[in-house]
Amino acid sequence: MTNHKDRIDPALLRPGRMDVHINMSYCTFSGFKFLASNYLEIKDNHPLFGEIEGLIQRKEVTPAEVAEELMKSDDADVALQGFVNFIKQKRVNEANEVLAVKKGQTKKDFATSSWD
Repeated sequence: MTNHKDRIDPALLRPGRMDVHINMSYCTFSGFKFLASNYLEIKDNHPLFGEIEGLIQRKEVTPAEVAEELMKSDDADVALQGFVNFIKQKRVNEANEVLAVKKGQTKKDFATSSWD
């Protein structure tokens, strides 16, 4: 499994060595609804779906991240609110990293910095 197919020795990619190539993209809102249906048995719309759709459109999230958050509670309201909080925190963290880079800090500096 790799995110950098171009870095793999071509001998490993020849037929018989590599049977399937699967592009795993970020989660769409449709994909999110499918996961929410599977993990939380939500068959219809939920009041938080509108907010979640907007958040997913503005912040990339992987299906694995969605699944991890949805598995944290069997209560749909709790799990979906947790997912909303997760995406919002992810956006804040990304904004803080951008600020750190603008201030000349490295990612290592960022990880150990206090933002008080």
